Order: sequence, then structure tokens, then C-alpha cells
Amino acid sequence: MTSFFKLLPVLLIMGTGSVEAHSSRSEIDTSYISSYVRKLTGRVYMSQKYSRLRMNNSKMRLTYKPNTSLNLGVGATYESLTLNLAYGFGFLNPDHGQGKTKYLDLQSHLYSRHWVTDVYGQFYRGYYLKPQEIKSDSYYLRPDLKLRMVGASVYRLSNGERFSYRAAFVQNEWQKKSAGSWLYGAEIYYGVIKADSALKPSVLAPEYTIEKVRFYKLGPGGGYAYTWVLNRHFFATGSLTANLNLTMSHEYADNQHETRLHVRPNVNYRAVLGYNSQLWNVNVSLVNSDVSLAGASRTEYLIRTGNYRLTIAKRFDPGKKLRKLAREKRRLLDSAKPNINE
Repeated sequence: MTSFFKLLPVLLIMGTGSVEAHSSRSEIDTSYISSYVRKLTGRVYMSQKYSRLRMNNSKMRLTYKPNTSLNLGVGATYESLTLNLAYGFGFLNPDHGQGKTKYLDLQSHLYSRHWVTDVYGQFYRGYYLKPQEIKSDSYYLRPDLKLRMVGASVYRLSNGERFSYRAAFVQNEWQKKSAGSWLYGAEIYYGVIKADSALKPSVLAPEYTIEKVRFYKLGPGGGYAYTWVLNRHFFATGSLTANLNLTMSHEYADNQHETRLHVRPNVNYRAVLGYNSQLWNVNVSLVNSDVSLAGASRTEYLIRTGNYRLTIAKRFDPGKKLRKLAREKRRLLDSAKPNINE
């Protein structure tokens, strides 16, 4: 398995993070949440990102998968900054004949006290189908198949004082009692799916000649998030949001294209299972976004983007230099604020 950055010594991933952490202590119910934003949270983790393409109509259903790497990484969070470094080592990624995928996968999940923001930049080339999908003895490789998608979603938490996303995903808080929160917001996406020939194998669908799909999506959404806590330390966090998006899709074939304007839902979900305490956080997590659309050909397309992760994190007292840098940062931010009395 190789990624777009395989020749680089390190893969830099600006992953799950937090913002506005310096002001969070005054905004929480401390009987539910303990905040450690002034601690240095260090972590080791294993993660795998993906951006799959599912296509189906009345005659068939196919799922193209990328050959992404399983990465081993380290990271740290202090106040409002999170930095993760990871790399897909060869011993973690044996070659099973699934071909090569070149990709740049930018996923940023930002968790503030009252907001959760997801930003996606998906740039993939090279997919495969499992042998059973085409009734073959080997994988069906599509090195020419490309996926480009950018998008973002923003949701407001109604109960950020008692419910913490950070406890599960950033590991700089500890949720000690069960709590949940309603979510409401909106999202926007733009994407292109294209290949050098028909997107579906000609041996399975000779009548399908579409080589490119372009789409736009925009709409409001809402949902709910909840953390169940057992004996203060063991927890399970689940989150589900649904969006009703106005969707415009263009399908291209033989130098012609057809457009369809329709309303299509998207679903986003997160799940975490783990252990949390004053010093340690150990968890397994999944963040997933489903972007769906339908073309004029009555073919349905689903782009499933996400990240699996196993994390072991510990909190430390920061050193003097780090504390000094944080004080200087806060001083500069405070001096930059406008004086409403002037």
C-alpha cells in the first residue's frame, strides 16, 4: 500500500483538533466535565482514512474502495493547538493485489465548546473492486478512477456545558457523567468523479457509458450526540446528524451531459468507545460522512468518507517554555481584541 506521500519521511496530518480551548473552564458544568486544556495531552495512535464510492441502479450495486495505508502516529494537544504526525509503515501494509492509490486526504474535525466543524478535502486516484463483485478470482483495478471532493459542515451544540466532544476525540477533557446535546447547522459539498472510460465495468453494464459526474450540495441539518458513562471512567459516545440538501448533479458521456436537480439527504455519524481518567484516555473511534446524489441516468452515487482510529493518550504538566509561549499567545490575542469603550 502506498499513499501520495509515500516518498516523504513523515506524513503530516492536521487531524482532530480543538479551538477556543483557553476559555472553556468558565463555560462548563464541572460536575459533568473536567477540563485539562492547560495540560499537555500526548498521544500515540493508529488510523486509517478512506473515501469509498458506491454506485447502484436497478441492475447492480458496486463499491469502489481505495487502497489507503494504515498509519502509525504520534501527536499532542495543548490549549487550542493539536498536531499529529503519522506514517504508513510497510510492515503495517502488506500488498494483497489491490493496486495502488495515490491520495491526499485532508480531514479536519474541530471541536469547540459550542460548535463542531468538519472540513474535507478528498483527492484520490486508483480504486479496486472485490473479486466477488465482478465474479473473478482477482481484484478489479481502476487506476484511472479519480475522486475529488471538498466540503464542510458546521453544527451548533445546545448543551456544550455538559456534553464534551473533546473528551472523546481530543482527549483533553474528561466527561464524568452521562449527557447529550442536540445539534443543528448546515453543510456544503462540491465534487467530481471521473475516469478514462465508463465508471462501471463494461462487462457488467455495457449500456452504462458515463465517464464523469460533477455535483454540488448545500442544505441545513440537525441531529443528536450523547455520551454514556459507566463508573465515571468507561464511556461510549455516539453522534448522528442528517442533512436535507439541495443537490445538482451532472453526468457526462460521449461529449454530452445531463443535469438533475433534486433534494438528497446526507448522513454523518461518529462513534467512540473507551476509558477516561485524570491522566489517561484510551479509545477506538470512527468518524464517517455519507455524501449521496442521483444522476439523470437513475444511478445513485454514495461517497463514504471517514477515519478509523485507535488512540492511547496521557496528560502531562507542560514545561516552562511551553507555558511561557502560551502566555505570550494569550497576551497577543487579548491585545488584538477591539476596545468597545473607545
